[in-house]
Amino acid sequence: MTSVAPESLAAGVFRRIGAKEDKLRTVLPNLPFEGHRKKERPNRDYDTNIIKTTKYTLLSFLPKNLFEQFHRFANIYFVGLAALNFVPVVNAFQPGFSLIPICVILAITAIKDAWEDFRRYTADKEINNMSCLIYTSTLKDYVEKCWKDVRVGDFVKVVCNEIIPADILLLHSSDQNGICYIETANLDGETNLKQREVVRSFSRVETPFQPEYFSGKIICEKPNNDLNRFKGYLETPNSKKIGFNKENLLLRGCTIRNTGEASGIVVYAGHETKAMLNNSGPRYKRSKLERRLNIDIFFCVGLLVVMCLIGAIGNGIWQTQFPELPLFEVPDENGNSTPPALAGFYMFLTMIILLQILIPISLYVTIEFVKLGQVFFISNDLSLYDEHTDSRVQCRALNITEDLGQIQYIFSDKTGTLTENKMVFRRCTIMGTEFCHQENALRLAAHGEADSDEEDRAAPHRELRGRLKQNHGKQNQKNLRRCHSARAYYTGQRRKKSVGLVDSEVAFSSPLETDVTPDKKLLKIVREASAQMDTWCMDGQASDSSYIDFFLALAICNTVIVSTATEPRQRVTEPPMLKPSTYSLEKLHYLLQKLKTGKISQAWTSNQSNSDQSSGTKKAQAIADGTELPEGSWCEVESNGASGGCIEKSCSSRISMESKDDTQGITGEDHVGSELCYEAESPDEAALVHAAKAYNFTLLSRTSEQVTVRLPQGAILTFEVLRTLAFDAARKRMSVVVRHPLTKKIVVYTKGADSVIMDLLETPSREYPEEEKKMKRTAAKTQKHLDWYAKDGLRTLCIAKKVISEDAYEQWSSVRLEAETAIDNKDEMLLETALNLETNLTLLGATGIEDRLQEGVPDTIEALREAGIQIWVLTGDKQETAINIAHSCKLLDQKDIIYTINTDSKETCESILDCTLEEVLQYAPARPASTGVLNANIGFTSPPVANCPTFGLVIDGRTLGVVFQGELQMKFLELAKHCRAVLCCRAAPLQKSQIVKLVRDKLKVMTLSIGDGANDVNMIQAADIGVGISGQEGMQAVMASDFAISRFEYLKKLLLVHGHWCYTRLAKMIIYFFYKNVAYVNLLFWYQFFCGFSGESMIDYWMMIFFNLFFTSVPPIVFGILDKDISAEMLLDLPQLYKSGQNSEGYKWSTFWIAMLDAFYQSLVCFFVPYFTYKDSDIDVFSFGTPINTVAFFTILLHLAIEIKTWTLVHWATMAGSILFYFVVSLVYCATCVTCNAPSNPYFIMELQMADPVFYLVCFITPVIALLPRYLFRIMQGTFSQALVIEARKLDKLDKHKKEKVLRQWKTTLRASDTTSPRSDMLSPLSPRYITANTFNQEASFSLETDNTRHPGKWKVNGADGPQPPQSGQMESEHNCTSDGNADTPKDHSDAFCLGHQRSFSIMTI
Repeated sequence: MTSVAPESLAAGVFRRIGAKEDKLRTVLPNLPFEGHRKKERPNRDYDTNIIKTTKYTLLSFLPKNLFEQFHRFANIYFVGLAALNFVPVVNAFQPGFSLIPICVILAITAIKDAWEDFRRYTADKEINNMSCLIYTSTLKDYVEKCWKDVRVGDFVKVVCNEIIPADILLLHSSDQNGICYIETANLDGETNLKQREVVRSFSRVETPFQPEYFSGKIICEKPNNDLNRFKGYLETPNSKKIGFNKENLLLRGCTIRNTGEASGIVVYAGHETKAMLNNSGPRYKRSKLERRLNIDIFFCVGLLVVMCLIGAIGNGIWQTQFPELPLFEVPDENGNSTPPALAGFYMFLTMIILLQILIPISLYVTIEFVKLGQVFFISNDLSLYDEHTDSRVQCRALNITEDLGQIQYIFSDKTGTLTENKMVFRRCTIMGTEFCHQENALRLAAHGEADSDEEDRAAPHRELRGRLKQNHGKQNQKNLRRCHSARAYYTGQRRKKSVGLVDSEVAFSSPLETDVTPDKKLLKIVREASAQMDTWCMDGQASDSSYIDFFLALAICNTVIVSTATEPRQRVTEPPMLKPSTYSLEKLHYLLQKLKTGKISQAWTSNQSNSDQSSGTKKAQAIADGTELPEGSWCEVESNGASGGCIEKSCSSRISMESKDDTQGITGEDHVGSELCYEAESPDEAALVHAAKAYNFTLLSRTSEQVTVRLPQGAILTFEVLRTLAFDAARKRMSVVVRHPLTKKIVVYTKGADSVIMDLLETPSREYPEEEKKMKRTAAKTQKHLDWYAKDGLRTLCIAKKVISEDAYEQWSSVRLEAETAIDNKDEMLLETALNLETNLTLLGATGIEDRLQEGVPDTIEALREAGIQIWVLTGDKQETAINIAHSCKLLDQKDIIYTINTDSKETCESILDCTLEEVLQYAPARPASTGVLNANIGFTSPPVANCPTFGLVIDGRTLGVVFQGELQMKFLELAKHCRAVLCCRAAPLQKSQIVKLVRDKLKVMTLSIGDGANDVNMIQAADIGVGISGQEGMQAVMASDFAISRFEYLKKLLLVHGHWCYTRLAKMIIYFFYKNVAYVNLLFWYQFFCGFSGESMIDYWMMIFFNLFFTSVPPIVFGILDKDISAEMLLDLPQLYKSGQNSEGYKWSTFWIAMLDAFYQSLVCFFVPYFTYKDSDIDVFSFGTPINTVAFFTILLHLAIEIKTWTLVHWATMAGSILFYFVVSLVYCATCVTCNAPSNPYFIMELQMADPVFYLVCFITPVIALLPRYLFRIMQGTFSQALVIEARKLDKLDKHKKEKVLRQWKTTLRASDTTSPRSDMLSPLSPRYITANTFNQEASFSLETDNTRHPGKWKVNGADGPQPPQSGQMESEHNCTSDGNADTPKDHSDAFCLGHQRSFSIMTI
């Protein structure tokens, strides 16, 4: 490219690039404008790369922080009262004193905010000062500058292992194919590598990239937060448009990997980058308890108004008793006194100032401290620490911990949440022939037993390892915050290269996933097909070619990156060179002759043995990879783009060696394949590539333009990659267009969901009846195998191909290129071109991949259900797969009646819902009259009644769409709440969030959503509590969540233990706070009856301030953090205890008002016992108030002592410390305060009181009388109450052996009352036990399935006929595996399959 003058570059651009952008952004390079004034630079209006996440500056901190704090109503209330106290007519204390409490609260909050903002400032400063390389025209080279100096339009170079400073359009890569690999762990938590490409026409530049010669203009979309969308084009001086997309964009915060260096032009900087736009900060959620707290505060305000009115009226009545103006009433200058009405109003304001502490000013701050303490103990729970991933539970929302104890509905994803998301290749079907891979099943069974044994051996040492890793984690592991999605915690500019193979560095590379034992029959067929490859390459008609195409599709149709085992991050772009061995001249001459004639590019071995393979993993794998052949050879072949011929790259042979048992397998330099690592974007891709490798279709290298595969006989084929159509949610498939190096044909390999692939198959021509019959038979058999796989809980994928002509491809490619360069409707155009290509496919086969259930999931779900929590599974998988997993994890029981609803019609859906609901309600127990959907109590399924069936509901995404669009939500909800479990299959992410919102808003229940992937983010954010699982699919779910765990089983303790504790502690602490303030302020109120309602106080104001801020503040905090009403073991053994939180038993209307009445009673005792003691004595006001203050202090602390259920050293220390602190401060204050509150001063009052024996007698008798009713009530409650929580508390105090015995009996009784046993003679009112209603063409036809028409693969619930389910110890390898091939094929049994695929449950399909 030639250089252009800056004036010509800027011509026509300045008129827009001004301050306002419409739909597009125009970026020009900054190099021609270096040295120009800022207003002359075309990119001047775009953000710089300086980031600032702080909220304050030194000058704005005080006003801005106060402004934010005054958004809280309580702060405005107390500041208003403090200001009112400065009015002489109504003041109750010295004006300055009234400011102290609110100033202390505001100061504590301001210090906390300042510290958090300072941490943000230091992090911003560290990031802004990181170094990067920016090109300058003065030096004609890249110079090192700070990130904050980067501007839009700058050329930036990033080297390997360096973090990208801004969003950069990739224009150059040191990779010869124009590829750059990035790691997005800092952005979305995914450690697998992503591939980015240089903008087209820049990837093949022979000369080094020189930024000063860049003269293009970049037109792209405005900044947005969509990480998966970026579109635009580069316009050259000759008006040529070169399109680009997200594959050409390097995102800020990502790390360069496997690439020496990459450079490009900055298009977005600073806060306009996609990473920063995703930094929305933490979402504030208000807990259910906090919402209830606000209501009760308004009740306290009402109570305060009533007390002040009484005081104002009482003052007016008292003054009317004087026949003339009293001496204390000072008239004005005219001799007139204050009118009674105005005097009453003044007294009303005075009483508000006096009794203001009725509103707990320090409650909000105390709650924050308590929640911080609760979060600390949750995060440091060793039983929630995962030593395999070195991760602990993350509490990302600090203000909703108590909501964990009130969950009523859980919405869970399936893949990666209930399952491990470790995809293991289990079975496959090719051209209608099923291969069950029994050896692989044995390997998986052995692996599971080994895991179980290892878990048992590791149990005694787990706690020790956890403690060691905990200390390490405190230093190195930082809790992931939401802001990290945009601004990661960077520890340095460059990272060290990976050395050695570390399991955690390569995703989806565990031995369970990589070791695949091939099926012996299929291995034999593959060998024979490989040996005949010379023939079918010539005519392409042999049927065995489908087997080769099947495994080629597995190896090629993906985005897997190949790296070496010794350097897992070192990409392989060329096939490894193998060691040559001796060849005879005759063999070499023969091989070269075959290459020249173009018949075939490999020489194959002729002798193969069919000896049996060992079932062990290592031996079977060795045979699958191949042993040395006597005269084996291999030769690499790759396509010559110009001539289309095959060029010999290198040839070698291997020395023949005979195995001990004369077993001769497939050659191929096994050590090369074993040294390769596959880094995939999804576990499914990795599983399929490893499966292909097990049959020696080994993926050796991949670039954007070619992919190399080694075939079973050792030949290496290099396919030219013409196009890659990535997977997307709309198409549910991916395709790769390649040129076959042997046939020179253009082949489209496609893999995707069976629901879409089966509809895209080629329609057989009736001109060839045999071929038509064969294709239909293959499709039918494959579909039957897919149904079997799904019923067995396997994830299914269909594999297909299509051969297209050169002309057809050129025509399609031109349309595709036009779509790629478009900006408007680009996504729609790209989708349309993909749909046009992926038609008339030829079915090759299908795969079944097992996603193993996570450890502890069944027990966790069972415990959560016993706790009264309803569990729904929202997944995108097939219905059969979801139902199978639901049974495995005990979500569904074998005795449940399952309703499956699939329809596209609103009328049909409504009719089905009505009929099903009518049937279900006939077995539902009698309910109260108010059973509407809006009733607050319908969130729970009613307790089952004896001999009543339990139901499950399965519904697919299509039907959900009909439900939401047809306004059938209420009927669906009414049916769902009567079901034991609900499974929503084939659900889109938006539908998941809609379901959560529907249940949350209509049933008025507490909801929790849990997931592990980006498709679960909407669901997680829609629930009251979102839980993310840091699994195989990155950290996007974690970043959007409120709590993050590493395994689903941790949810059990998080809810049943920590949730119960957090709710119970906080509820009791809030109730105690209300009690404490009301009890204390009533002392002042009772005194008003004896001082003429004058608004005076008998307690020194400093002591009143210290009472709430210091004397009684610490014990409630410790109580809210450490108290345990029931032990963790008991809460886990009896999940039913969790229902107390669901029913809000800790904080109810009755609980609040009983605490208020108790506070009134105790205040009466604390006031009148000292009053009658010192009646008719000559003590002064403060000498009377000091004993009252002291007995109130003891009473309030002892009240808390009664409520504490678990005493620890910290409890004793805070209690004793509070008492000691009270007396020390009182003695010092009274000894030093001579003129603190003139004319009446507290000087030496406490010392005189402590010298009087009556003071001690009052301090002993008064708390006893005040607390006696509560103490007796607790005794009676503990003795006679049958509440489950109280009984569990008693059980907790028994010795170990007796407790276990009683607990077993108790659990048996509880479970018997919570479960039902279906009647053997129970029949549905509408139909027999099995009802099948299939919906076709939006019509529902109901057919009754009797014993004679029932499918042989299903059993009756209580029937005696039909095959019996396998025993629990029976291995799947013992089952008969049906293969529709020619060899060893059993007779057709209509629905024959491995017995392990059958499930004992009745399904009502609608």
